[in-house]
Amino acid sequence: MIILLFVVHVLIALALIGVVMLQKSEGGALGMGGGGMSGFMTGRSTANLLTRTTAILAVAFFATSILLVVLSNAGHAPRSIIDQGGSLPSAPLNPGAPVVPSAPSPGPPIPAAPAQPAPPAEPSAPLAK
Repeated sequence: MIILLFVVHVLIALALIGVVMLQKSEGGALGMGGGGMSGFMTGRSTANLLTRTTAILAVAFFATSILLVVLSNAGHAPRSIIDQGGSLPSAPLNPGAPVVPSAPSPGPPIPAAPAQPAPPAEPSAPLAK
C-alpha cells in the first residue's frame, strides 16, 4: 500500500513540476515564454486551466504526503516512560540520614610532578687574561 501511494506521490510531483513549468511568467525576467502557446489556447483560458490544475495537483501532493507519514508511523506506537516501568529503589530513602558518598571511580593515572631543577653550580676559577 505504501509503495503504491509513494509511486502516485512521485507521479503527482512530476506532473506538478510540468504544470508549473508550462505557466507563463508574469515578469518575463528570463525572456522566455513569449508567444509559444498562442496557437494552443487563448491566454485567459490557458491561465485558468493551468491555475486550476496546479491547485488540484498541490492538494493531491499534500494529501499523499500526509497519508505517507500516517501510514509509515502506523506500526510504530510511541513508548511512554510510564509504560516502560522504570525500576524503583528496593528500600525507600530516609530523608534524615546523611548521604554517604561512594568511592570515586578510578580514573586515568595522575602524572607525577616534574623533578625540581638542580641548583646552579658554583662558578669555577676566574678566567685568566
